[in-house]
Amino acid sequence: MHAISRPRVEDAEAIHELVAAYDTAVIGVPDMTLDDIADELVEPGFDRDKDGWLAHDADGTLVAWAWACANGDSDLVEVEVITRPGVDGLADELLRTVTGRARELAAERGHSGVTMDLGIYRVDHGKQALAKAHGFEPATSFHRMRIDHEGPVGQQVEPPAVPAGITLHTGESEEVRREAHGVQQEAFAQHFGFVKIDYDEWYARRQAQSVTDWSQLTLARLDGRPAAALIGSNQFLSDEDCGYVATLAVLPEFRGRGLGRFLLRHAFAADAARGRKGTILHVDSNNITPALGLYESAGMRPVMVIDVWRRRL
Repeated sequence: MHAISRPRVEDAEAIHELVAAYDTAVIGVPDMTLDDIADELVEPGFDRDKDGWLAHDADGTLVAWAWACANGDSDLVEVEVITRPGVDGLADELLRTVTGRARELAAERGHSGVTMDLGIYRVDHGKQALAKAHGFEPATSFHRMRIDHEGPVGQQVEPPAVPAGITLHTGESEEVRREAHGVQQEAFAQHFGFVKIDYDEWYARRQAQSVTDWSQLTLARLDGRPAAALIGSNQFLSDEDCGYVATLAVLPEFRGRGLGRFLLRHAFAADAARGRKGTILHVDSNNITPALGLYESAGMRPVMVIDVWRRRL
């Protein structure tokens, strides 16, 4: 028998140890930091008393961590179940539990059904079998891409020339943040898993993350009009010593002018100037724009694939 409890902020260290053990067994290294876990526990909209579960064995060792998190007011709920390597049977029980909570979260938002997304490392065949047994099917894949910056700091990547008519603005001001939010919302409206959120919710989510650094947001205005935005963060700084491009968005009317490539190269140069070893990002393989080709042509290489499995009820 396992004792089931609700997570608390002070459980972050134990949860991180569990997740690191799972990651190491599957991909060979931990893939989340303690700060990542701490951020999950205080995510706006995540109710620790209703949306998360911990399971301990008879010795008090944490053996499982599961959660369900609604995405805005949509019917989309992200779910996760992580069990300690060697612990059998518990994942089935917890996946049923999070499915029940996902139904409740969707119903609370006025939906008659629910869409659940579960991220799984491509190499984790055991979790894929679990997902399939519970009615999940592959929906899309996110490729983690990386480029390494070599040579003396500040010399290895030259900043690209700013295109004619373009001005660049960082995210310390609310005006710039609001414009970047608008670019992101419009540019990603047709992408997999997109859920429209207003500025206040978008800002609150990012502000709650310890890795957020608004100086790494770059808004490009073309002839004074918002055209594209890149949002960077410190997501991979503490473990990989790399910069992270969380979002790269170009408004449809401004595509085909090289703005995405320019902002990407601008981010590479900024990360190199900060002394970071490289830059990382994730790209949806079903992206409606040819983003994967853009990143590969810019010198990035795939280092990991995370598949999203989806179930609709």
